[in-house]
Amino acid sequence: QAQLVESGGGSVQAGGSLRLSCAASVELASSHYIAWFRQVPGKAREGVACKSPSGRVTYYADPVKGRFTMSRDKVNYTLYLEMNDLKPEDTGMYYCAARVDLDRMWYDEMAYGHWGQGTQVTVSS
Repeated sequence: QAQLVESGGGSVQAGGSLRLSCAASVELASSHYIAWFRQVPGKAREGVACKSPSGRVTYYADPVKGRFTMSRDKVNYTLYLEMNDLKPEDTGMYYCAARVDLDRMWYDEMAYGHWGQGTQVTVSS
């Protein structure tokens, strides 16, 4: 069964760090683009980072470049989002998502067919 399960969210102060995990089923981890999105109430979901099935290509949104790193553990079919120098504007529900191909922009949430339940990140000033 195709599924994504996020974990690792929490509350930190500005400047702190968190590492989010996305446990993916084998079929998704091995053949899909996997991305992290975030959302705050009242706003559209925002793409944060995306990794290709091969793992060789990673895309990042401009606001997180240089602070966030997306990585993959091929053995455990788990993807990670290492978040450093966190800012209050990073607060939101973080979701893991998967799509088969990249025929549309990586941050286009409508192109993703599989979603996890989300994990909350709260950054206080």
